[in-house]
Amino acid sequence: MTTRFSDKVVLVTGGAAGIGEATARAFAAEGARVVVSDVAEPEGQAVAADIAEQGGDAMFIPCDVSRAGEVRGLIQRIIDTHGRLDCAFNNAGIDVEDSKLADGSEETFDRLMDVNVKGVWLCMKHEIEAMLNQPGGGVIVNTASVAGLGAAPKMAVYSASKHAVIGLTKSAAVEYARKGIRVNAVCPAVIDTDMFRRAAEADPRKREGAMNMHPVGRLGQADEIAQAVLYLCSEGAGFSTGVALPVDGGYTAI
Repeated sequence: MTTRFSDKVVLVTGGAAGIGEATARAFAAEGARVVVSDVAEPEGQAVAADIAEQGGDAMFIPCDVSRAGEVRGLIQRIIDTHGRLDCAFNNAGIDVEDSKLADGSEETFDRLMDVNVKGVWLCMKHEIEAMLNQPGGGVIVNTASVAGLGAAPKMAVYSASKHAVIGLTKSAAVEYARKGIRVNAVCPAVIDTDMFRRAAEADPRKREGAMNMHPVGRLGQADEIAQAVLYLCSEGAGFSTGVALPVDGGYTAI
């Protein structure tokens, strides 16, 4: 059976859990040859192995996206193994902030910017280089956030990092629009992942507050973000580039 991504080579960073894992599984279900990448090696290996056991095509490559040499090696290994890179979902990111701006630390600022901004920039840099050297170009989707479309109290640096991701996305989209490379971003609101559940366990009020902030009255599901990513990578979105797509239960409509 032919599916949307039959034989396409797809990279998913931050693929060991949450949105990344859901997206890797969704791509594999649609015929893609998926490369799962993450700093969490046992978890990432388990995701790739499970996809393969279910009949999909997946491999795991460890990578810290904030380290240039590791990112360069990741993309080179994909090219050496598969010969091309058709789609990349730059999803690796962190959220380690819970304080007002004046109470924040330089260490937190540096870590957020290293992973969320430099990491996306490094991945895009090497992905675009690969896509420019192959017929047909390629598609990149970056994980931003609704925090990149507005304010995020007690998460100012995280918000700034996601604004930066959108800026990188839009700029690269324009730079490479005539080279066959499309670049878009997804902007999730609060998604019901293990990361969020751990935070909610520490403060049960967070779940109720997060549900109430969405007009639909619930949290988002990781697979709902995955389906948005697959759409942006598909031929059906061929006229879409430079988009920062909210997938937010109506949050940004308020």
